[in-house]
Amino acid sequence: MLAVLSPGQGSQKPGFLTPWLDLDGAGDRLRWWSASAGVDLIHLGTRADADEIRDTARTQPLLVAAALLAAEHLPMHDVGLVAGHSVGELAAAVLAGVLPAEAAVTLAGVRGREMAAACALEPTGMAALLGGDPAEVLAALESHGLHPANRNGAGQVVAAGALTALDKFAADPPARTRVVRLQVAGAFHTPYMAPASAALGDVAAGVTTADPTRILLSNLDGAPVGHGRETVQRLVRQVTAPVRWDLCVRALADLGITGVIELPPAGTLAGLVKRELKGEGAPEIVTLNTPDDLPAARSLVARHAGPAAHLPAPWFRVVVSPAAGRLTPATRLAEGTEVRAGQLLGHVTGGQGPVEVTAHHSGLLTEWLAHHDAPVAPGQPLVRIGGTH
Repeated sequence: MLAVLSPGQGSQKPGFLTPWLDLDGAGDRLRWWSASAGVDLIHLGTRADADEIRDTARTQPLLVAAALLAAEHLPMHDVGLVAGHSVGELAAAVLAGVLPAEAAVTLAGVRGREMAAACALEPTGMAALLGGDPAEVLAALESHGLHPANRNGAGQVVAAGALTALDKFAADPPARTRVVRLQVAGAFHTPYMAPASAALGDVAAGVTTADPTRILLSNLDGAPVGHGRETVQRLVRQVTAPVRWDLCVRALADLGITGVIELPPAGTLAGLVKRELKGEGAPEIVTLNTPDDLPAARSLVARHAGPAAHLPAPWFRVVVSPAAGRLTPATRLAEGTEVRAGQLLGHVTGGQGPVEVTAHHSGLLTEWLAHHDAPVAPGQPLVRIGGTH
């Protein structure tokens, strides 16, 4: 089965859309989407410099438009799964049949402007944390009042929060951890973005949706989303919630993905997939950056499309921690156990005493994502429950 992935902010490069303007109708399409987004997409994708396209308000609609423009030249009817990283989820929602392209570009424009405005409210930022023990890294972030905004896999967590807290963290990081400050406007995917989430939700409430026509993975928990309205609700919530790209990549493996195409500007997500899915059974990957890459992408589609795309779609739900503290799983709840909705899965014990962790859906307990006595933060995924529909 084939997956098509749409990248997020930080993957853009000056002039990356230039070769796509040579395709028939591309300029007309971008001018139309520019009206929806409120920015000049042709200028941003061809003549703007790195500083101009680093602006969140401009970058987000540009990335969504670029992914959609390239996807129009692929035989998407043979694609079994789509996913996007951060703002790339809007493009993925279009490719899954949930949103019209104009709606996604419009929402990207609103999302970008409102997140830029939220960044201006107080000095915040982000830093990539490379290496280290995952549990120790998460515990250290919590102790500094920081948030794990992105968990990209391959030993990479992106921390976000107040600049003063990031400075203190960088001065005393966990063992075997390297801290790299990121050139971004603020603390994306954290509670600092609450005003942007509210503004995006007001606009998204009026969007007409349809249910996905292919598997659509969510950044929230790596789970396939079954309904159009739920997709939009998750897109709004994702503005303040961590991006769990690690769980999305794990879902690619669980679902037996054999081929991956990353839409332009491609390379970042392909690299993460390569680092996580190695050895025998690793998917074949094509990075689609210019129209010259289209023959290779179409060939990949032809070779990896098949009946697997039409099998009942597995779903996954992740139960998250209700509080900060240490996890105590319930006894006799090993991986592979059937659980029912409302069943007690364990407790998180912190300063306010033990707080119950319960299952919100019935299904198979496929994986514990945190272990006994591990320090956990509010909203941190604890256990994965799966099934099929």
